[in-house]
Amino acid sequence: MRQAERAIFDLRRGLPILVRDNGSTTLVQAVEGLDDKALTELRTLSGSAPRLVLSSHRMAALGIADASAPLAITLSPLPDSQQLREFACMRGAHLPANARQAVADKASQAAIRLLSRAQLVPAAIACAVAPAQAERIAAEVSRGNLLAVDADTALELCASGPGALTRISEARVPLAEAENSRFVLFREADGIHEHVAIVIGNPAEWPLDVPVRLHSSCLTGDLFGSLRCDCGEQLRRGVAAINAQGGGILLYLSQEGRGIGLANKLRAYGLQDEGLDTIDADQTIGFSKDERDFRVAHEMLEQLGVSRILLLTNNPSKVEALQRAGINVTARQAIYGEVTQQNQRYLKTKASRHGHWLHELLNEQGEPSSPTPESLPAPEAAARG
Repeated sequence: MRQAERAIFDLRRGLPILVRDNGSTTLVQAVEGLDDKALTELRTLSGSAPRLVLSSHRMAALGIADASAPLAITLSPLPDSQQLREFACMRGAHLPANARQAVADKASQAAIRLLSRAQLVPAAIACAVAPAQAERIAAEVSRGNLLAVDADTALELCASGPGALTRISEARVPLAEAENSRFVLFREADGIHEHVAIVIGNPAEWPLDVPVRLHSSCLTGDLFGSLRCDCGEQLRRGVAAINAQGGGILLYLSQEGRGIGLANKLRAYGLQDEGLDTIDADQTIGFSKDERDFRVAHEMLEQLGVSRILLLTNNPSKVEALQRAGINVTARQAIYGEVTQQNQRYLKTKASRHGHWLHELLNEQGEPSSPTPESLPAPEAAARG
């Protein structure tokens, strides 16, 4: 598993990795950051023609709607690195008529999963290692110049969630909305992400149903007050609402852009400026509508000794994820920001396509497509500050 974790760092550095599967070996490298020199070197080292591997979501954006798994695309002649990047994430790109498509093998599928976990554009160049190059490849691995990882191990890592969290440090951090607050930092096993539990009030005095909010990090909204979303307002109002109810926990999760990372979030913003909504923009660059994994929240709550909660959320996925993990979500409380000219379309998309409970805020009739789970009572009054 450690090799698979190291592979994520090599991919982020723009290096190729070797993926092994039942005796076959494949060199893979991220399309993001790829230049013509690296493309030539990859082809020379492998001794075979590169294939472009794209996620099923990107293939759907390219008009291949029935792809249920990543596809490997053979292009002849091979385009340069710039055109490969256009195929990987540019709106309006079209594959050549002579492009041949096939379901990606396990090694290439593992590469796409690793790239998504690395928060890179999920597009790879894959080159099967020719028999004549096997000895040279083995020497590169032996010298430490090339990292080798087993495909099954990589897929297992990507399916396993954040793994065991380690509680690293904590300190008292008085907040404007809650002076009696402590920050407790947790680090994921692979060392990439760190998450913070904001413990508000005295745990001994908390209600039986502990008020809890899961808040995914949003640099643009939380720190800079971006008008494109309501995240900053939800964050501060969430802290205030928890404090007003006698204390509880706000989990600040390192899951920028619904888990695609800041770089991809900004790419998606550019596509939204061209007219796409947030879901279609994410799909255009190869991601699903939500890449987050809320198992990390369950692990944090478990380490903090909390198993029965009042969840402050408008998102049914958070309720369902915590319930599946064994957290007793006894009730839900809505938490709203303000609707503005700049974020109205974003909020409507969350209601209509993500199923968020926002119709009351948006003054629309009816309920979103995802009803409140029958196990929950009606939501408490919304926290608006």
